Amino acid sequence: MKRVVWMFVFFVFVLTAYSQAATLRVGGVIKNEHGSAIDGVEVVILSNGKVLAKTETTRNGSYFIEIPIKQLKPTDIDIEFKKSTYETIHEPIRNILVSKLPNGETIYISSVNETMGRVTTPAFWIALIVLVMTFALISFEILHRTVAAIIGAGILLFVSYTIGIFNENYFVISFDEAVRAIDFNVILLLMGMMIIVGVMKKTGVFQWLAYKSYAMSKGNVFKLSIILMFVTAIVSAFLDNVTTMLLIAPVSIEIALMLNINPMSLLIPEVIASNMGGTATLIGDPPNIMIGSFAHLTFNQFLINLGDVIFLILIANVFVMKFFFGKEYKKGKVENVDKLLEKLREEYKITDAKLLKYCLFVLTFVIGLFVTHGFFHMEPSIAALVGAGLILILSGVDITEMMEKEVEWTTLVFFMMLFIIVEGSVQTGVIMMIASWVKDLAGNSLTLAIILIIWVSAFASAIIDNIPFTATMLPVVAYLTRTIPDAGNTLWWALSLGACLGGNGTLIGASANVVTAGISERAGYPITFKEFLKVGAPATIVSVAIGMVWLLLGG
Repeated sequence: MKRVVWMFVFFVFVLTAYSQAATLRVGGVIKNEHGSAIDGVEVVILSNGKVLAKTETTRNGSYFIEIPIKQLKPTDIDIEFKKSTYETIHEPIRNILVSKLPNGETIYISSVNETMGRVTTPAFWIALIVLVMTFALISFEILHRTVAAIIGAGILLFVSYTIGIFNENYFVISFDEAVRAIDFNVILLLMGMMIIVGVMKKTGVFQWLAYKSYAMSKGNVFKLSIILMFVTAIVSAFLDNVTTMLLIAPVSIEIALMLNINPMSLLIPEVIASNMGGTATLIGDPPNIMIGSFAHLTFNQFLINLGDVIFLILIANVFVMKFFFGKEYKKGKVENVDKLLEKLREEYKITDAKLLKYCLFVLTFVIGLFVTHGFFHMEPSIAALVGAGLILILSGVDITEMMEKEVEWTTLVFFMMLFIIVEGSVQTGVIMMIASWVKDLAGNSLTLAIILIIWVSAFASAIIDNIPFTATMLPVVAYLTRTIPDAGNTLWWALSLGACLGGNGTLIGASANVVTAGISERAGYPITFKEFLKVGAPATIVSVAIGMVWLLLGG
């Protein structure tokens, strides 16, 4: 009997306790003063200074906490938002909705959305100094750009996990944030295309294209220069422009020497055309790969919006090259054109026709995937990786040799470290400072924003490598795109045109320029900074001006 009584008492106790159960549910979104979501914000629920629960905001700035509060009143509970480089917010939970469930449980629901203001901490200055230091080391070629980027990323993480552990004002970026910052769509896309191009090199197709260009010109050197410019531009639109110049430049030098002209008169137009052709597509130039991945722009969007204007820019630059090298072209005379053609035909022929067929099949398949990747909602890197896998199977090449010799690991590591450095600047507010400065200058004017972005990008990319500059500008342009009315994707095209075409301004403006100069120097015909500037600067001004007018007219 006693057992029954005790069981009855226990049942009543549990039922009473259950009926009095209460739960607090709090959620919301945390943004900065520019309306961008803040991830990694520590959200703390407290009561009389005692921590009841903790969580962190996700990448879209959202959070959600659910805790039992049977013995507490919701009005006695506070919420706190904390993150280094932001002002801490501590406030009571308000606007509470009450919901009674059929079982007697009470649910208290509150939505707390906050805007956290930036504070300038030592972390801000550390990130800014590292960003400027990395740019300087790369621009003045004090260190190899990959070494400079590794040092920069290493400093940010080292400071964060030494001094930053003891004083959060010195904490720049967490390891998790650093890993998330690396855009593997960019990394894998580059790696896949490097493998495809590496296999194609074995067929001799690029050298054959140079021979065919001369055959089409029929001995007319100016016509040859035009054909080589367009061939280089088209190839660079679908393959990396550095690789294109590595393959075409040596052949061009040899043809120039046969024609008794300075190789520079062919090489400079080619490399300028290479950077222009790379601007036309998503995969043609590293800045475009970065822009496309960040802004979720498709291959077709790049081609449709930039293809026409790049064609016009190429035509305009044919006349620019004629102005600078016209006299040199007139010197190029060959007494027996047929004999030279025969020599070139023997020297620059397809070395592996079967492999070339495989390569063209895979390349067509990959380009088809690029064109349709928006429909399939598939990242471009997937297309490149599938193509790389197919070409490795069909060609039967040694994978170890391919990974060691054809995949430019130093370039891929450079990108990864650069993403970390830029993310450090984002987390500490450096990038938002730049964005605010540009926004203040442009106001709400799309016209001013286009002019600012395209010319600043062109000028900056002429004096520093356009890859780190583009990485820095991505969040800036994203902010301006959100805040300027009717911007659409126009500012992304302005950044692409400025960064890619601006690389033609100086010898160090783009990687393809440096590579071409190195090839020419090894052949005994060095291209000096001054010689390149004399042609590159006017070509860039003409190109960017056409691009700016095109965008302003709504092209």
